[in-house]
Amino acid sequence: MADDVEQKRAALKECPLDHPDPSVYLNDLATSLRDRFQERGVLSDLEESIELNRTALALRPHGHSDRYSSLNNLAIGLGERFQQQGGLSGLSDAIDLLRAALAICPPGHPGRSVTLNNLATNLRDRFQERGVLSDLDESIEFCRAALALQSPDHPDRPTYLRNLAITLHHRVQHRGDLTDLEEVIDLHRAALVLHPPDHSHRHMSLNDLATSLRDRFQERGVLSDLDESIELYRAALVLRSPDHPNRPTSLEDLAITLQHRFQHRGDLTDLEEVIDLHRAALALHPPDHSDRSSSFNNLAISLGDRFHHRGDLSDLDDAIELYRASLALQPLDRSTSLNNLAISLHDRLQKRGDLSDLEEAIELNQAALALRPPGHPHRSTSLNHLAASLEVRFELQGCLSDIDDAIDFRRAALALHPPDHSDRYLSLSNLAVSLGYRFRHRGDLSSLHDATKFNKAALIHSPPCLATRSMFLYNLATSLQCRFKRGGVLSDVDESIELYRAALLLCPPGHPDRSKSLNGLASSLSLRERSEQRCILSDADDIIELFRAELAICPPDHPDRLFYLMNLATALGNRSLRRGVLSDLDDATELYRDALALCHLDDSTRSGCLFNLAINLQDRFKLGGVPSDLDESIEFHRAALALRPPGHSHRSTSLVNLANSLRKRYEERGILSDADDIIELFRAELAIYPPDHPDRFFSLNNLATTLRDRFLQQGVLSDLDDATELYRDALALCHLDDSTRSGCLFNLAINLQDRFKLGGVPSDLDESIEFHRAALALRPPGHSHRSTSLVNLANSLRKRYEERGILSDADDIIELFRAELAIYPPDHPDRFFSLNNLATTLRDRFLQQGVLSDLDDAIELHEASLALGADQSLPFINLAACLRIRFQQRGILSDLEDAIEFYRVPLPACPLDHSDRPFALIILADDLRDRFRRRCALSYLQEAIKLSRAALALCPPGHSNEFRSLGSLARNLAARFELWGVMSDLDESIELHRAALALCPPGHSDRPLFLGDLAMGFRTRFEQQPGCLSSDLDEAFALYSQLSQASHAVSRQDLNTARAWTAFAEHVNHGSALVAYQTTLKILDQHAVILSSSSHHFDVVRETTSSLAMDAFSFGVRHGDLMTAVELVEQGRAIFWTHLARSRTPLDELSESGDAGESLAQEYKRLRFRLGKALEPATEVQSSQILQLTAQCDDVISRIRMLPDFSRFLLHPLFSDLQKAAEDGPVVIVNASRYSCDALIILIAQDPVHVPLDITRAEVSVLSSEFQGLVDLSGSSDRQLESTEIVGILRKLWASVVSPVYEVLKKFIPRGSRIWWCPTAEFTLLPLHAAGPYQSNTHDFSHFYISSYTPTLAALIRARRQGSQDSPVQHFVAIGQATPDKGKELRCVAAELAVVSERVAPALSFTSLTDSDATIRGAFDALSQNQWLHLACHGKTNRKQPLESSFEMCDGPLTIREIIRSHSQNPEFAFLSACHTTVGNETSPDEAIHLAAAMQFSGFRSVIGSMWSVDDDVARLIVSAFYDNLVDDSGRLDCKGAAVALHKAVKTLRKKIPFEQQIVFIHMGV
Repeated sequence: MADDVEQKRAALKECPLDHPDPSVYLNDLATSLRDRFQERGVLSDLEESIELNRTALALRPHGHSDRYSSLNNLAIGLGERFQQQGGLSGLSDAIDLLRAALAICPPGHPGRSVTLNNLATNLRDRFQERGVLSDLDESIEFCRAALALQSPDHPDRPTYLRNLAITLHHRVQHRGDLTDLEEVIDLHRAALVLHPPDHSHRHMSLNDLATSLRDRFQERGVLSDLDESIELYRAALVLRSPDHPNRPTSLEDLAITLQHRFQHRGDLTDLEEVIDLHRAALALHPPDHSDRSSSFNNLAISLGDRFHHRGDLSDLDDAIELYRASLALQPLDRSTSLNNLAISLHDRLQKRGDLSDLEEAIELNQAALALRPPGHPHRSTSLNHLAASLEVRFELQGCLSDIDDAIDFRRAALALHPPDHSDRYLSLSNLAVSLGYRFRHRGDLSSLHDATKFNKAALIHSPPCLATRSMFLYNLATSLQCRFKRGGVLSDVDESIELYRAALLLCPPGHPDRSKSLNGLASSLSLRERSEQRCILSDADDIIELFRAELAICPPDHPDRLFYLMNLATALGNRSLRRGVLSDLDDATELYRDALALCHLDDSTRSGCLFNLAINLQDRFKLGGVPSDLDESIEFHRAALALRPPGHSHRSTSLVNLANSLRKRYEERGILSDADDIIELFRAELAIYPPDHPDRFFSLNNLATTLRDRFLQQGVLSDLDDATELYRDALALCHLDDSTRSGCLFNLAINLQDRFKLGGVPSDLDESIEFHRAALALRPPGHSHRSTSLVNLANSLRKRYEERGILSDADDIIELFRAELAIYPPDHPDRFFSLNNLATTLRDRFLQQGVLSDLDDAIELHEASLALGADQSLPFINLAACLRIRFQQRGILSDLEDAIEFYRVPLPACPLDHSDRPFALIILADDLRDRFRRRCALSYLQEAIKLSRAALALCPPGHSNEFRSLGSLARNLAARFELWGVMSDLDESIELHRAALALCPPGHSDRPLFLGDLAMGFRTRFEQQPGCLSSDLDEAFALYSQLSQASHAVSRQDLNTARAWTAFAEHVNHGSALVAYQTTLKILDQHAVILSSSSHHFDVVRETTSSLAMDAFSFGVRHGDLMTAVELVEQGRAIFWTHLARSRTPLDELSESGDAGESLAQEYKRLRFRLGKALEPATEVQSSQILQLTAQCDDVISRIRMLPDFSRFLLHPLFSDLQKAAEDGPVVIVNASRYSCDALIILIAQDPVHVPLDITRAEVSVLSSEFQGLVDLSGSSDRQLESTEIVGILRKLWASVVSPVYEVLKKFIPRGSRIWWCPTAEFTLLPLHAAGPYQSNTHDFSHFYISSYTPTLAALIRARRQGSQDSPVQHFVAIGQATPDKGKELRCVAAELAVVSERVAPALSFTSLTDSDATIRGAFDALSQNQWLHLACHGKTNRKQPLESSFEMCDGPLTIREIIRSHSQNPEFAFLSACHTTVGNETSPDEAIHLAAAMQFSGFRSVIGSMWSVDDDVARLIVSAFYDNLVDDSGRLDCKGAAVALHKAVKTLRKKIPFEQQIVFIHMGV
């Protein structure tokens, strides 16, 4: 060959330069070099050959006759180089060259078949490198085309058949299409036919056909294919003599195929032959043979198989040594040998437990991976092997980094298998398995979701006809099953069931995985069966049949029979619990006993058998109630626990279930030691779980609940405290989105609620409410426990409302009960209670706040509960009570009549000896008396008397309703006396009242009622016979005088009785009148203290005490006790503001005085509210409770008065305190009473000066009405007439009132001084500051003095005391709303605010709110953040409900109710440029509930307001002049200058503005 190459080289050198075709010489030399390469293997020959072929090709352009051969030659050379060196670029070049050759080789060309064959081979090679299936498909098509050009008798036809078969076989391996495999087999059979027994290539065809049949067996599992394959391999082996170069290959192929058959039939003779064949192959590979390492590997594999079947460790040891020998030979595929050795070491680890084997295996896997760098075709296999080893170490040692690393390796392996890779499904499955490991150990839901996703992808990518497809179905089903267990999504378990069914269909009887699929399907069906969301009855039956089938597969001595018995027993137990079939439970019990019999004493499964048997007996006890079952269950639980020492993975389960069994026995028999054992078991369970354990939460809850139960049974408070802390710890472990969080919050809330009931610590109740709110937020509409949360939160809020009277709590309670009611459909059994809850709460709010719509709603709800037809008297009584209250409010007789009828309904069903019957009779009798008074029908009164006597007859001495029965009959007889005048009725009434009073000792809540009724009886008898029974008069006043010594909590009845005393004392000029007034005002003061801040309560009080303060003042003046008169009038006026001031200022100061003060303030507020609730007319509270609350409240007040600076806490001020109101000028109290009208001038340095007024209260009332009528019409067309009439009233006011005052004032103060008016009664509605003679050469009062007003002396003192605290920066805000939500536009607002800004901005930090910024919220915030305020807008007065009087903003009204809730910071001055800002309640002007007073109460020391409507244009002028005078020469503002500034502003504008507008604005405050 060397000579030939040199000859061709010489010929090329001798080729003349002008030779017509030098490419011939180049081609010849190239061919010789390639031939020599094929003989010697020297790569340089091949490289030179390729370069010469390239040069030759370049000399043979398109059209050259030999271009085809040059293309082929170059392609062949490149193909050979690829086989030697790899390199895809060269292979791709070869393919391109062959395509070009094929293009110039038309059909019929003699070389076309060769070119097609070569092109097919190169494409197949490229597919093996790149894995692009289109290359393989194209290769197959070219093979087919080449084969089609070979005639049946062509000598190369077998070769072409083989090439096509080999290429198709590659596609089978990557696509799994069995039709391709069938064709492969057919092609190999055809090739074999063309190779008769004596043909030199027959052994090769036998071998090819055998291999393809073995492949088909692996896909379809038909053993006949395997048998035929073995026979073909044997035939091929016979044709390959001992010295045949392929004999070792035949030995290995036959061994591998026999090994397959062994794996399916288990015939050990096959395995023995396999080992012998591998030994024979090894013998043919001497120490220096290149395949010796491979033979070591194969023999090691077969020995490993024999180890797995016989368990002889010597086989495994031999295999490991063979693997080591293979590695020592440095095999070409060293990484495979490393992996095989690692696998065997894994096997030995499982038998011997030597961790060094595992460590070595991991090192071997790592070494194998290092030999397979990125790009290596088998890198993914090494990644998977290393991952598997790390997973084993993780299982043994629990190091979390191992499982994390394993998952990372699985992900890396998956990344090497792109979506179109044939093995991607295996990588997906492996990764899913690893993620499943991590989920099972960490409980990490994201790992489970990923595992499910990858299992699903693995199933999608796996070939449909894959023999192991059942495994992928099973894996996905198992992931979905796990996910259902955690997430509870039914679609997961449904899908899992369908997948298990599909897997089971692929595992017919006899299949090794059938039992596993049966078990998985049964488990998923069990989960679905147990689901509360769906229960398919047939599932239970299917589960049992599946487990029966599983048990039937398993022979008696099978090691898994124990588990199959337990599975079937569990399924039967579950069906029994679902359907209550005791026979199922009996069968299950026997199966568990059979399973237990299979367990040895030291068997690791024994504890599980004991546990399951215990659970079953526990369930059977629940169904059958046989005590021995429960006792036996406890003993088995104890035995199971004894086998699960500390550290055992199931110890916690045994602890919990033993505790639950003991709890059941404790509930049944009350054995105290069981209760203690339960707690100790739960404590032991908790000790097992570290802080981050997922089950610690449930353990904390179990222990907490058990401690709570023991507390409820035995009352040990420490148990409740411990339970509370455990519930807190459990809550801390709940994530915000955890489904158990709401239950944990609820439990903690209930526990704190109970602890509050015992300990009374307010923070417990507050916390309970917050936790109830949080639980409710996690229980949205539709949640099964939402109604429970609504009710319990409402009850907690109700408790707090009863304790503290937080008004928002009352509103929240109602909304919660409304929400609860909305949950229940009309036929729900709990709707009745929900209606009653809501109705009762609405009634309570009405009693607190007086909103009649609440009472209407309560009545409707009670009617609705009545319509449900509940067989109870409660709905009738509740409805009647509400109707009765509404009658008392509105006087609609039909309400009273309905109430009577509803009270009658339950009476027939109430037995004569029933404890509630007397009370029911009394209520009905009282209502009949009310109806008599309305209808004047004697029959009603007669029936009332009859019912009262019947009630009294049912109340023997000592009966709880005796005093009520006496009182009811007494009042009814008194009413009949009023009608008929029969003295015996009055006498009997008096005696009955006397007996009732005797049953109500001092402190009893009803004593004032009977005391007043008895006094009234004596008064009536005295008035009937005044000359005969003067003792009646004495006895009446003796009874009244008891009120002055009362030490109990005062109620409205005390007030009514005391008011009657004052009136009677004045009427008969009795000497107790002053004491009567003082007592009544003291009671009023005490009663106001315990009222809530609702204006409704004050309305009720005002109705009872109207004119009281003015009459008391008049009494003091008439009797010359002027200082007392001042104290009395101050005590009885502006009750609402006085109460609010007491609720805020003294308590705020007390809270700020230190920890002791803060604690006492909170305790006082709580007791005050509870006492107020207890004294409500509709509240049924025992007198002993009222006495207790009164004593507690008095005790707190006493302790407060012992603190420095609080000695007069809640005591009304003395005159010496009130006199301070005159520090900056006299205060003139102008009083109107039915007894006299007087003025009293309060001076700072001397006694008050009395000024008698020549006017009656009736005349004052007429003046006030006339004046209000005129100013209400102010701004009409005839302004001159208006002014004349107003002047007429002001003249009368001057003559009768102001002039006498002026005459006295001028003796004490000079002209131009400031004075303060403090009017009462109708005087509050008259402009005292503007009174005057209004005649020529005369002056009105404003000419002499500068007037201000104050509602009370205390209000003025508070304003002075709230002096500016010299804030570093004073802020002024101007709020203007020209276009309110409702009302006409104010044209001059913008101009007015511009004037304010111009005057004020240089002096103070100034901001303004106008138009859309002037909202309710914006104005409210401005009140809180600024010291100076100017407000220009519509003012709206509500004379019926003065708290609803308001300033109109762009989005609605800013009411007094909101204003008084603001907390301003050192406020100074407010100018209210709006209408009617000093006008209050039309029936109670003395209360001064108006906008200006609200601003004063909010802290503004100086306020300017209007007494009637203000003209828009006039307001701008007055404001401009006012601020001109307010800002002094130095540019500073002082709120004390406001009165003077207003006085000067009006004076300068007298000739510019209408008369009534000159006097509309008044100043209040300092």
